[in-house]
Amino acid sequence: MVHKPDDEDRNPLDDVECELVAASKDAPAGLAKEVARFVGFKTATLTEIGYLRSGVWNEQTAMQQVEYLGLLFGALASSPSSPVAGAGVPRASLAMGLLIFPAVWDWYFQWRERRRGFFTAWEANMLQLGLALTGAGTGWLRQHSELADRVRPIPGLITPTDIAAVQADWDGACDAFYRYGFARAGEIRRVARVHRDPFEPILPILEAESPLGEYRLIVQEIIRLMPDADRYPLAAAEAVRSILMLRLGLHLGLRQKNLRQLLLCLPGHPPTPERQLELRKCGELRWLEREGIWEVFIPAVAFKNAGSSFFARRPFQFRLPDLEGLYGYIETYIRRDRSILLGGFADPGTFFVKTVKRTSREAAYDQNSFYEAWRLIIQRYGIYNPYTGRGAIKGLLPHGPHSVRDVLATHTLKKTGSYEQASYAIQDTPDVVARHYARFLPQDKAALAAQVLNQVWEAA
Repeated sequence: MVHKPDDEDRNPLDDVECELVAASKDAPAGLAKEVARFVGFKTATLTEIGYLRSGVWNEQTAMQQVEYLGLLFGALASSPSSPVAGAGVPRASLAMGLLIFPAVWDWYFQWRERRRGFFTAWEANMLQLGLALTGAGTGWLRQHSELADRVRPIPGLITPTDIAAVQADWDGACDAFYRYGFARAGEIRRVARVHRDPFEPILPILEAESPLGEYRLIVQEIIRLMPDADRYPLAAAEAVRSILMLRLGLHLGLRQKNLRQLLLCLPGHPPTPERQLELRKCGELRWLEREGIWEVFIPAVAFKNAGSSFFARRPFQFRLPDLEGLYGYIETYIRRDRSILLGGFADPGTFFVKTVKRTSREAAYDQNSFYEAWRLIIQRYGIYNPYTGRGAIKGLLPHGPHSVRDVLATHTLKKTGSYEQASYAIQDTPDVVARHYARFLPQDKAALAAQVLNQVWEAA
């Protein structure tokens, strides 16, 4: 399965998806059951006897793919006269078997193109799901020909003759779709445009000589505006949490899932065994008494790219440096601020906790709340406001926690010119870094080479 990297770390929906979400309804029981079977097939530790698959999904990938399917079926089910301008397919007629018909996919892609005005790589990536569903030997649709029994005609898209042909030769229909999907993905990629530049919100930082030093200015702004803890304990606690979010993000380079799910092992308590962390698929911030150091320990299975050569099946272990008072902020947060934020609410055990309010259900962050918390920090302390004089960086735009990985990779590239060293900063591989961050390196490569060559002239 091919999908966009790190979708969970970015703002998840564009304008087209937002329209569908606003008009969303629960899936009909038949479709929900089929999707559940498909997700179970792709996430189970072992497949059922008699079935084959290629690759296993983790929880985040499964959620992403279900969201993609929900958007497709939501567009089909929406009324043509509604703001969504869907296909008006009766909800009872929605079924996974519809995905074997190229006409359904073409309608959806053309609908998205009309709404947005152009194609993006999203549509090509979505087709990878269709190709995986119908692949020879391992495709879930191919191995479930009974799904054709629930397919009903759709005026303008699927005729009774089409359904009869598919039911008569399911494998042939899968082969036909695979040929269609492979060709259509190539056509879409040829004309695809970038919907949003993921680097646009932080371009002033990435284009700076020292991107990491530039982002660090946001932390200094939080410190400068720190409220008095005695008079405003909650505001001070939120400020310390903001400092630690940014500091740990900048030191560790983790994806937001690994950062927000980081557990806390208090000093004096035994660390959580690695096996338990593997089962929970999360890491832990722990105090090493003998060395007097805070360590972040995360098993490899907790990472999105657990099979990457970076990990080699070994856990991620990082000893935090006590620079610019980091340990002091951690101690203050644990001793004073964390309990203020919890407000007597049940402790979820994670290092970062939300500010618990009367309407809160739990204190642990989820994907959306962590993204919004980070975005609020940037709006409050990062974006320069010429009227108030507050804010650290001119031209900065709101963004989420994934941008820290962009900052670290770009900073390392600018300073070393090495894709390999940049990959170490974000727990990835050199080829991934080369694909995503090469645009920031050409002029810096020349500058790095000039440093070596200029030594000859300086010596003369």
